[in-house]
Amino acid sequence: MEKFIITIDGMKVQCQKGDTVLTAAKRADIHIPTLCYLKEINEIGACRLCIVDIEGQRNLQPACVFPASNDMVVKTNTNQLRKARKNVLKLLLSNHDRECLTCTRSKTCELQDLAEEFNVDEVPFETNRTNHTIDDNSPSIVRDTSKCVLCGRCIAVCRDMQKAEILDFTNRGIDTQVTPAFNDSLVETDCISCGQCIMACPVGALKEKEDIEKVWDAIEDEDVHVVVQTAPAIRTALGEEFGLPIGTRVTGKMVTALKRIGFSKVFDTNFAADLTIMEEGYELLNRLETGKNLPLITSCSPGWVNYCEIKAPEYISNLSSCKSPHQMFGAIVKTYYAEKNNIDPSKIFVVSVMPCTAKKGEAARVENQVNGHKDVDAVITTRELAKMIKQAGIDFNKLNDSEFDNPLGEYSGAAAIFGATGGVMEAALRTVADVVEGRDIEPVEYQEVRGIDGVKEATIKLGGKEINVAVAHGTKMAQELLDKIAAGEKQYHFVEVMGCSGGCVTGGGQPHVSSTIDTDVRVERAKVLYKEDNIQKVRKSHKNPFIQKLYQEFLQAPNSEKAHKLLHTHYVPRAKGIKNRADGALHEIAVSDD
Repeated sequence: MEKFIITIDGMKVQCQKGDTVLTAAKRADIHIPTLCYLKEINEIGACRLCIVDIEGQRNLQPACVFPASNDMVVKTNTNQLRKARKNVLKLLLSNHDRECLTCTRSKTCELQDLAEEFNVDEVPFETNRTNHTIDDNSPSIVRDTSKCVLCGRCIAVCRDMQKAEILDFTNRGIDTQVTPAFNDSLVETDCISCGQCIMACPVGALKEKEDIEKVWDAIEDEDVHVVVQTAPAIRTALGEEFGLPIGTRVTGKMVTALKRIGFSKVFDTNFAADLTIMEEGYELLNRLETGKNLPLITSCSPGWVNYCEIKAPEYISNLSSCKSPHQMFGAIVKTYYAEKNNIDPSKIFVVSVMPCTAKKGEAARVENQVNGHKDVDAVITTRELAKMIKQAGIDFNKLNDSEFDNPLGEYSGAAAIFGATGGVMEAALRTVADVVEGRDIEPVEYQEVRGIDGVKEATIKLGGKEINVAVAHGTKMAQELLDKIAAGEKQYHFVEVMGCSGGCVTGGGQPHVSSTIDTDVRVERAKVLYKEDNIQKVRKSHKNPFIQKLYQEFLQAPNSEKAHKLLHTHYVPRAKGIKNRADGALHEIAVSDD
């Protein structure tokens, strides 16, 4: 690789071919402000905040796209640059809804941070944009163009990382907006509700549809038994909302906070992750035996399921019929748990704390109900839970650790890793290998499916046969994998797909992380889950004692008729629009208690 030296603010910086001025500066820990820039996703030089003075260049140049070259001399901090950047900020702010006190991104807004950095104390320019849209029809995402700074980050993520391609620049000049085609509502598009646009947005132009007040109302209602469950990825990131470093495990503090908020019971979705492995593992074994609808493709990521139904309906028959873990949990709570505790299911309100905005739409699907009761009544994100903790006046960092309530808080290490890409695959293999071999297989780790490569492959020996498996995360990588399957280039038996890059740990409902941070959040948060796995006494789903008891007392056997009625669902090709996913034909389910 060709290497050379450039000078930035008097410092000699070693570069290599392909470096931009910005990447070279980052390597030398020299700060250059950015707004539209997202590494390897959106490098377009649109906002002009990263302008620098390059010797020999007539004009100031955007550092994020200007290539570094041998002996280049760059200045990043001059009076001219400071004034120019400040004026750019003022122009951006003139067309921005500056109601910061009521904005969901206050204190985590990159534009707000820049305004403070450059000491912007007035905005002398009058706004020239009046064509604002607030689209709150989606069950998952709210779009407010009055806050949009036209950075294009959401467009790039939706197009290049998720391959959903529903957002773009429309109109010209002062009328420019970022919208779906024809300024349609998100519910009228191919939006998969993954929320990665929210994570990419530097301001409050995109946010989740909040259920906070709905949950508070349920807690306040003395006639309602409010049960909460938390996904494995919540404990990896919740602490960030309270100033803790990325990758801090806060399982015990999270449970204490939930009990202080006032939930009747605090359970763990990890329990239902173990249940999912039982159902999905035996489903895989059945398909391997019959040879039908292979590869089996996981269905626990609703963003991926939405993508499959809309963009790749030819693979719907390959999807596992299993509900996602939090939906399974709701079904068990409103049947088995209700019966055991003599509670009318209509009086139970199930709240899911999820890292995923698509879970909101999933809970609204008419297929996900039993005996006329929705599996899950409300879904809140990690960010929403943090808001509730703050509203309750709880000092999170001073909390002691608590344990989940039993028995629906018991889980194995296999369940804990569900939140990381490859985790579902590894958890399933731990159980399937034991079942096929008829013995306790060690070691339990399957390193081949770990890590953040876009697609991971492995060949596993089960019962003397070789099983080809693959893991993809992010729907773009999923589509590339499907294309290779369709072309006959790859043959798999089992495929895990997560809708978001890195898996649930970087879901659309997780805490915002500044684009200026070079830490790979996917890796740091996943470490928490693997640590959680390692400290568990039981590390295989089928060895969870209460999972065994649940089948003995209630479900009878994995994939039994009763288990199918409660824990499985179906998927169908969808026309455009999220609305079609909630307004389909009702899949009426009736389950007896015997």
